[in-house]
Amino acid sequence: MTVPRADRPAVGPSRHWRVSATARLLVTAIMAIVGLSACGSPAPSAGQAASGAGQSSTSATTLTVFAAASLAGPFDQIATAFSAAHPGVTVRYSYGGSSDLVSQLAAGAPADVLATADERTMQQAKDQGLVPQSTLFATNQLAILVAKGNPLGIVGARDLSHPALKLVTCAPQVPCGAATDRTLKAAGISVSPVSEEANVTDTAGKVTSGQADAAVVYTTDVAKAEAAGKGTGIPLGIDQTPNRYPLGVTTSGAKGSAAAAAQDYVAYVTGPDGQAILARAGFGRP
Repeated sequence: MTVPRADRPAVGPSRHWRVSATARLLVTAIMAIVGLSACGSPAPSAGQAASGAGQSSTSATTLTVFAAASLAGPFDQIATAFSAAHPGVTVRYSYGGSSDLVSQLAAGAPADVLATADERTMQQAKDQGLVPQSTLFATNQLAILVAKGNPLGIVGARDLSHPALKLVTCAPQVPCGAATDRTLKAAGISVSPVSEEANVTDTAGKVTSGQADAAVVYTTDVAKAEAAGKGTGIPLGIDQTPNRYPLGVTTSGAKGSAAAAAQDYVAYVTGPDGQAILARAGFGRP
């Protein structure tokens, strides 16, 4: 039987009241929870936020190292090992001829550590106030790099004076060039290189690319070429004095944000782990 409209239960207002009451209770509970959370964890002040941001930015450090080109292989390995031992520190290298690196520092280029291929160029940096002090960490000797298999049959430094030989050396202002000039002159050997390169890597590259017959480079560069199957090494066969490699924290690096990392890097290179990596690359101990 259909109940007349006037006799139906008045459910509308009662249900609306119950829903509204429930909603009000839910909102009140949420506000209470939010209030308790705010009391337990107060928002940082402007000063605290700035402090937190500063801590975040200083947790990551980039260390810039200027290094002689002949160090590229082992120094790349040292960077990986050093960063693993010093989380948050990234090592960035700029490789080149030692004299060029000193000139760049003198012109204001930023670097935290300088590593050169001889003491003469490091002394130039010291004389200009660019590096306060340095430490010897490796030695290297000269050798002849020729095409794989030595097709011209070169047996030693005296063959380098042959007029038909396309010989390449380092420029005399860089350590490998200065050592070449000094060593050959002491043995009474006169040469006429077809080019003089700005660093030892480019010098070796002239032979491995087939542009030259022979080059006077470091034994470590010969080892890299032989390992890559791109050349053969020949001993000079004359007396020579090994180049001694120094490194040191730069004057600007000692005052910069990476000062501590720079000191740690020098300690790592001169320590047992760094020395082991250099030895595997063919460098001698200082």
